[in-house]
Amino acid sequence: MDNHRLFRVRLSASRLGLVLLPLALWFAPAAAVAAPASQADMSLYTRIGALNVCIARAAGIEFDKAVAVAGETIAQVIQGQHDGTIAQVGNKPLTIEELRKGAINSAVLGAVELCPDEVPAEVRQKVEEVLKNRSAAPAKKP
Repeated sequence: MDNHRLFRVRLSASRLGLVLLPLALWFAPAAAVAAPASQADMSLYTRIGALNVCIARAAGIEFDKAVAVAGETIAQVIQGQHDGTIAQVGNKPLTIEELRKGAINSAVLGAVELCPDEVPAEVRQKVEEVLKNRSAAPAKKP
């Protein structure tokens, strides 16, 4: 395909997009009030974040970057799909910074479970200590 014809095809596709986008927005359902992220939602998001860390690490990406991207992904999903609310935490929306901190922790914990060899030894040790202390501590009464 010559460059001129390729340009016309691309131009036609972009024009089609300009026509279809308003139609898609017009027919899109009205936004409903977002429900807080359930425990099942959070388990899913944590697993996806952890898998992203594992995949990134296997591809040679440094741990801190892999965790930051996975955490940001989880935080953005919770913000976008649930207006920043998590049922286990309460009805008050969390700030994006609060979501990021929790999401990064979730991604690290999940990665230690799913791909411990991809997690630096010192991080793995810290996580194992925290989990050990958490299980040894008496349960809080509501």
